[in-house]
Amino acid sequence: GVVSFVADLDQTREPLHTPPIYIYKTVDSTQVEAAIQYTAALSDLTYSFANCIKTEEGGTHLTGFRTALTRVINDYARKQGYIKDDQANLIGDDVREGLAAVISVKLTDPQFEGQTKTKLGNTEVRGTVDSVVSEGLARYLEENNADGKRVIEKCLTSQKAREAAKKARELVIRKNALDGTSLPGKL
Repeated sequence: GVVSFVADLDQTREPLHTPPIYIYKTVDSTQVEAAIQYTAALSDLTYSFANCIKTEEGGTHLTGFRTALTRVINDYARKQGYIKDDQANLIGDDVREGLAAVISVKLTDPQFEGQTKTKLGNTEVRGTVDSVVSEGLARYLEENNADGKRVIEKCLTSQKAREAAKKARELVIRKNALDGTSLPGKL
């Protein structure tokens, strides 16, 4: 299922932990299944499905997954002391770098946006996926501290690279503004 799909995605990438993290739970009539694996790569490969239909534009289930992922990684990093109280939290791009994930939900009354069924619109699915992924990922990180440490270090490296790129961009913009040979319009 989803675990072998993620393992297949990571054939050419170096995984930070094996096997992939597997999360499965049924809440009311909604079945949530997810497989997550971090790699040393820089790209994010996340696929989402609703009732076995690929939702290329994502939807509420993907939003719930991303929210849970970011929150749990930040909470774990703070609890373990990787992020100090005076430091900023990791953002979604930081925690998704190098991620390979498949999220699949099965529900009784799916509501897709558009005729092509590329985006799930059920609002209640977001909270369900958020709570299931939060619970499963938090449990995995607590039980596997070595894997958790590698994941957090990858996320923190991504954060440092993002902040360094932002500073470099600001420096170039500032430098270009001061390089002009003419004086600014108003003094």
